[in-house]
Amino acid sequence: MAKTIAIIGASNDRSKYGNKAVRAFRQQGYTVYPVHPKEPAIEGLPAFASIRDVPEYPDMVSVYLPSYVLLKILPEIAARGCDELWLNPGTESDEVIAEAERLGLNVIQACSIVGVGVSPASL
Repeated sequence: MAKTIAIIGASNDRSKYGNKAVRAFRQQGYTVYPVHPKEPAIEGLPAFASIRDVPEYPDMVSVYLPSYVLLKILPEIAARGCDELWLNPGTESDEVIAEAERLGLNVIQACSIVGVGVSPASL
């Protein structure tokens, strides 16, 4: 069965990591759910305004947002649930990590693109 991932902070800008993640996970056979409040589609996939709108439980959630924005939506991520919450470089802070752990999320602090076996430079 294909794994699922919600990418919060997905982007239509192909130079941004939020876009590179969409492409990397698709290349690796994942079902990808881009999350962006204003984009209707990203890389040809329907985009969802919020993690609440993702139609199925994501195995992974990968975040590309500043920590102060992420802190505000952590409760939504916890309510939706996931097996792994990937905090990519630049998203983490002591406050975010503490709150995510308090909410019972399994936090991984690393680049999810590298974690899936793709070099961001190749995208």
